[in-house]
Amino acid sequence: MIWSAARVSPVSERPHRPPSEVRIIGGQWKRTRLPVANVPGLRPTPDRVRETLFNWLGQDLSGWRCIDAFAGTGALGFEAASRGASEVRLIEQDSALVAQLTRLQTRLQATAVRVERADGVSALKRLGAASMDLVLLDPPFDSTLLAQALPEAVRVLAPQGFVYMEAPRRWPDDELAALGLAVYRYLKAGAVHAFVLQRIKPLVSSP
Repeated sequence: MIWSAARVSPVSERPHRPPSEVRIIGGQWKRTRLPVANVPGLRPTPDRVRETLFNWLGQDLSGWRCIDAFAGTGALGFEAASRGASEVRLIEQDSALVAQLTRLQTRLQATAVRVERADGVSALKRLGAASMDLVLLDPPFDSTLLAQALPEAVRVLAPQGFVYMEAPRRWPDDELAALGLAVYRYLKAGAVHAFVLQRIKPLVSSP
C-alpha cells in the first residue's frame, strides 16, 4: 500500500465562510472562475487542495470516466473535464446549483460533462460495476451520505481507478479496508481530511 500524508499551507484551509468563487487550476479551462452560490452547507474544495489532488492523480486524465456524486459548485468535476476526462457526470440535488452547473457546462462548451439533478447515492447505484475511473465524494459533513456512498463507489470503481473523498474525520485504515479500499494519498487542510483511495490489490501467491 502506498501511503502519504500531507498538510497544505494555512491559506488553503477552508474558511468559515465559503468564497464567492473558485477557479479551475489546470487544463484547457485553467484560471476560469466558478461562482459559489450562497447555499447552506456548500463547501467548495479550496484551490490549493484541488491542485494537490490533481498533482497526485496526474495532469492528463484523457479517457477517464468520472462521477462527482455531490457536485455543488462542480469544481472537482470541471477540473477533471478540463484535464481531458472523456466522461464527467455532475450529480446534484439542489435545483439552483443544477441550473448553475448547466450554465457553466454551456458556457465552457464542456461536451464531456453531463449535469443531472439526482441524489448522489442513487446515481451511483444506477451505474454499472467497474464503470468509473474516478469517483469524487464530497457530501455535506453533517450527513451520513459518505458512509452510504462509499460501498457504491467501490462497486462502480474500475480496477485501477481512484476514489477521492473529503470527510470531517480521519477514517482508520481498517475501516476503509473493510470496504475493500486502501489509502493512496492523504492530506489534512484545517478541519478537512482528504483521501485518495484505491481498491485493495489481492495478494499474488508465488508458484
